[in-house]
Amino acid sequence: MSQDISQLVEGWPYDSNEVHARWIQADDGTRKVQLRLDLGVFQMEVSGRPDGTCPLGNTSLLEYYLAEEKKAADGVLPYQLDTEACAALQQEVMQYYYRIMAFHALGEWGGVLGDGEHNLDLIDLVSEYAADDEIAWQFSQLFPYMCMMTTRAKVELAMKHKRFTEALQVAREAESELDKFFKENYEPENEDGTPVPVPPELESVRELLAQIESRRPRSEAEILRKELARAVELENYEKAAFLRDRLKGLQGFGGGRPAGKKRSHTEGRNE
Repeated sequence: MSQDISQLVEGWPYDSNEVHARWIQADDGTRKVQLRLDLGVFQMEVSGRPDGTCPLGNTSLLEYYLAEEKKAADGVLPYQLDTEACAALQQEVMQYYYRIMAFHALGEWGGVLGDGEHNLDLIDLVSEYAADDEIAWQFSQLFPYMCMMTTRAKVELAMKHKRFTEALQVAREAESELDKFFKENYEPENEDGTPVPVPPELESVRELLAQIESRRPRSEAEILRKELARAVELENYEKAAFLRDRLKGLQGFGGGRPAGKKRSHTEGRNE
């Protein structure tokens, strides 16, 4: 059997400005996902660890450490994560990162959400237990991207089922959390005094908020408020009074992550 992968990528062009992924059926009949890279292809399992392994007898290293934490008398690991342990966790976080990219390209929002939450929990774990603060900060820097991707997945799933209020709440909470992270960990100005551009993850979430607003249906009260504002602008006070009375009538009638241990992403690096 040939070991040349040229046939695998033949007819599957690569563009560094886009993410290319596809589903395939493996020789054993199982479904797998492939991610096209500049020098070849990543092939990953659809569930569990992307590489299909069960480290230390668990579905992932994260699950192993969470189980260890749960077994501890006070719910806290009795040891710190050394350089070797963090290196193994870094390999895991990157595996899930690549599968998130593939799932996103394929519009597989449930997969993006599951893998994104896995990595957020893993970042929390390392932030709390890493023996080296610099290593902990390397993981923490992944938080904005993972927050952005899980937010987009939650929003897409909510809007699919017409739950626009939920989608707005999720995006607004993410905007607040990202804004807090960047303010606590980065300077607002460059060395020359110019303001630092809005980080792409925060900008993406704000664009997502605008998309939700444009797609969600408007309530009768919202429509009346918009018409009222327009009537006042045009100095059509008779119509404005009529709309104001309708709005008052509506108002008088009545108007129109699971709980658990949570760690902070915003502590940043200890200087």
